Amino acid sequence: MKQLLILSGKGGTGKTTVASAFIRLSEAKAYADCDIDAPNLHLIMGQAAAPKRADYYGMPKAEIDAEKCVGCGRCRENCRFDAISCGKGYKVDLFSCEGCGVCEAVCPAGAASLKPAAAGELTLYADENKVFSTAQLKMGSGTSGKLVTEVKKQMKTAARPDAKLAVIDGSPGIGCPVIASLSGVNLALIVAEPSISGISDMERILKTAETFKTKVGVCINKFDTNLANTEKIEEFCRAKALPFTGRIPYDREAVKAVNSGQTIADIECPSGYAVREVFSRTMRLLFIESDGADACL
Repeated sequence: MKQLLILSGKGGTGKTTVASAFIRLSEAKAYADCDIDAPNLHLIMGQAAAPKRADYYGMPKAEIDAEKCVGCGRCRENCRFDAISCGKGYKVDLFSCEGCGVCEAVCPAGAASLKPAAAGELTLYADENKVFSTAQLKMGSGTSGKLVTEVKKQMKTAARPDAKLAVIDGSPGIGCPVIASLSGVNLALIVAEPSISGISDMERILKTAETFKTKVGVCINKFDTNLANTEKIEEFCRAKALPFTGRIPYDREAVKAVNSGQTIADIECPSGYAVREVFSRTMRLLFIESDGADACL
């Protein structure tokens, strides 16, 4: 099963809009939303199957047993994260606790201990035809990269044996979720925005992908909002010999489609026509083993 990852260096470029259109056009039997901080792919795709939910446990959190606590204060004195407060007994602020275990080590009464803590929730929609894997990270929780890995693992485990393509909607930025998303994929399509910040963040995410030796392609969304910057992105792709898969115009009909729970591939609109061209070139880049020269500008 080939894995196609849709990425952007920043939020708001239309990454999920492109990913949902690709899922519809490819009739993908496996797909995932790895934007675990703010997942929204499910709002567009819609799922008939009832979801299977499971807690995701990240780093453990400290807990103080009030009955065993002797009030010596060593846990509070040694906590470098200031996660322990003293009011009516010693208590742990779960948002500040990093699960380092120092309090457990210094407590003479054995009152402090580390307990498993749910850091998020994994969700899987699966029926006889397709699987959709996603998750939601709890506010203030860490280990986001590990949760992304679990989302992808859940998708691959549940996918049908005849599934030839998995489409993954990645996270914005270049942090841990993106690094985990890049692992093991066959192609990352970068959705760029023709703005100063969009160009800068596109270059950053391309460097991240290069570090992992991941094959990449680039497309531009809302290209007509700044034609000068669009030309800069295309010139950058030419200079770096990066496969360029096309332009998608700014389209008010796209907003209406998303608001009604549809993809831009479901309606007749300028962005829908353009995304079909981008999809066709991206599939050529993904499935035809070559140096990508045929897709370059």
